[in-house]
Amino acid sequence: MSELSITRADCLARDAQDPLAPLRERFDLPPDLIYLDGNSLGARPRAALERAQQVVAREWGRDLITSWNTAGWFDMPKRLGERLGPLIGAAPGEVAVTDTTSLNLFKALAAAVHMQAQAQPARRVIVTERSNFPTDIYMAEGLTEWLERGYRVRLVDSVDELPAAIDADCAVVMLTHVNYRTGYQHDMAMLTRHAHQNGALIVWDLAHSAGAVPVDLNAAEADFAVGCTYKYLNGGPGSPAFIWVPQRHQATFSHPLTGWWSHAQPFAMAHGFAPADGIGRALCGTQPVVSLALVECGLEVFEETSMEAIRAKSLALTDLFIELVETTCADHPLGLVTPRDHARRGSQVSFTHPHGYAVMAALIARGVIGDYREPEIMRFGFTPLYTRYVDVWDAVAILKDILDREDYDVAAERGAVT
Repeated sequence: MSELSITRADCLARDAQDPLAPLRERFDLPPDLIYLDGNSLGARPRAALERAQQVVAREWGRDLITSWNTAGWFDMPKRLGERLGPLIGAAPGEVAVTDTTSLNLFKALAAAVHMQAQAQPARRVIVTERSNFPTDIYMAEGLTEWLERGYRVRLVDSVDELPAAIDADCAVVMLTHVNYRTGYQHDMAMLTRHAHQNGALIVWDLAHSAGAVPVDLNAAEADFAVGCTYKYLNGGPGSPAFIWVPQRHQATFSHPLTGWWSHAQPFAMAHGFAPADGIGRALCGTQPVVSLALVECGLEVFEETSMEAIRAKSLALTDLFIELVETTCADHPLGLVTPRDHARRGSQVSFTHPHGYAVMAALIARGVIGDYREPEIMRFGFTPLYTRYVDVWDAVAILKDILDREDYDVAAERGAVT
């Protein structure tokens, strides 16, 4: 084992000097847990409980249906979009918080395919990575099967294969900015430029980016983007997702899910669909008010800092975690699958281990919460708003103890969610 260049006391000192440290108090974290799974479900903002009680007891319980007007329920998707927009480089009026990531991805893909069918009908391929999050691939395959006009999905096996796969047949490129397994971060600007140079539109999934790494969709000239709010944005389990449609595409943006909430005059109850102006046409049905209200509590915290400060701490935390694991656990069969290159790394670190699930289960039992993804990948997410440097030190110390003593059960029964 190599000698450590940093001590636990050093980590405590870094926490004492951390400009983001006060923001940890904005979250209700159990004192006996080290939470390294904000890349899967963010911690609860303290304000969320009071906000939920306000919505349920007063707005719903007392004011009932009048709250669609008096409490601003009707405009909530767009209002939240305005607060989320700066985190992803969106202009005003370009983001709506609504529906799920899968549904929003379907809308964005359908819109992109429709636009290409009008301009370049011979292009009928959607390009994505085989390692993309499965639901993204499922939605793309479902869309192409439903269209039944020769559309298909082309899966590539490595980043190096992407440029060549975006050829004269490619209508749309669909990529997740930060890979959910490895934490690999694409060069958004470069790949968007390459797609456009080759006549394709591009849709970005920001599920593992929004609130974790700086994103500037307009600067990259992306075409569409979607993402969730329950990870780094701390909106709550299953909280509504978001969709971004730039102003230059809004007039031609259309999709098959033409629900009444995206109608130009939903309460006119008119026969025939007429799309709303702007980002409103990305909506669908009646909105989940309670869940939407809690999203705002997470977004409020981001307004007290900057994505640049968040990114700087994220890289420092992940650098520290990698160094400590590789130094103290060098005698164990761990494999780093997350890029060392800062430009290519999101805000998580993933290691493989032959008994990854069992080791992660042992960590959780010891109060270190990460998660597991096939094959053999232990994921650790670092949320700079509330993760401390001493959390990193203590988590690695527990990991080392588990590995040294082989204190894990390879026959552990797996839960429905890993």
